[in-house]
Amino acid sequence: QVQLVESGGGLVQPGGSLRLSCAASGNILHMYGMGWYRQAPGKQREMVARFTSEANVKTVYSDFAKGRFTISRDDAKKMVFLQMNNLKPEDTAIYICNVEAIAAGTAGLYDYWGQGTQVTVSS
Repeated sequence: QVQLVESGGGLVQPGGSLRLSCAASGNILHMYGMGWYRQAPGKQREMVARFTSEANVKTVYSDFAKGRFTISRDDAKKMVFLQMNNLKPEDTAIYICNVEAIAAGTAGLYDYWGQGTQVTVSS
């Protein structure tokens, strides 16, 4: 089985920074597309930043994240990160990790989601 656990969320003032981490566990053979999504109460889940699953891996950022957020990965440690700088109140949401992976004991590529970590930006 594959499990994703996010950490690093919390309460910060506007202009502050947070670094979110997502740790994947299980018999993962390879991580393909992976990224971060967020969801605020009453709003739809939206993409924040992703590594695509294409042969030539690309990073994709939402407009609100460009220039402020940076996604990174460590395949050896089975982790994906999101560095968030210059946070704004409108960034307040639950941030959720998503990974496409092939795991031992499974038929192939599956999409996995974490439980999310709360980010609150307020003065």
